[in-house]
Amino acid sequence: MNENLHRFLAIYQTLATTLVTAVLALFVGYREWGVDAATARGGVVGLLVLTTVVAAFTATLIVVGALSWLDYRHEECDLTDEMVAPDFRKRPRTRNLLRWYETYVLAFIVVSVLLMWLLAVLFLLPAMR
Repeated sequence: MNENLHRFLAIYQTLATTLVTAVLALFVGYREWGVDAATARGGVVGLLVLTTVVAAFTATLIVVGALSWLDYRHEECDLTDEMVAPDFRKRPRTRNLLRWYETYVLAFIVVSVLLMWLLAVLFLLPAMR
C-alpha cells in the first residue's frame, strides 16, 4: 500500500507543480502574449480546475487503496481466526485514522488545492484586469 501511496503522491506533486507553473506563466506573460485578460483569467481557472481534478483522482485512489487494505486485513483476520486461534490477530480499527500515513497525504492534497484556489481568487484573478 505504501508503494502505491508514494506513487500516487508523486504523480499528484508532478502534475500539480506543472499545472500551477502554467498558471503562473499565464499570469506573468498574458499581456506580452497579447492574450485578453478575460481569456487569461479563464485559462487560470481552467488550469486550477484541472489541478483539482488531478487531486480528486489521486485522493480517490488513496481512499480506495485504504479501503482495499482494510478489506484485506479483515480477510486475514478471518483466516488466522480459523487456522491459528480466535483473535490471534487484531482487526484494524478506523479510530486509528490519525495514525495512518494516508490521512496526512490526503490532508496535504486537500489543503494544497484549497490554498491554490484561495491564492488565485485573492491575488491572481483580481490582478488580471
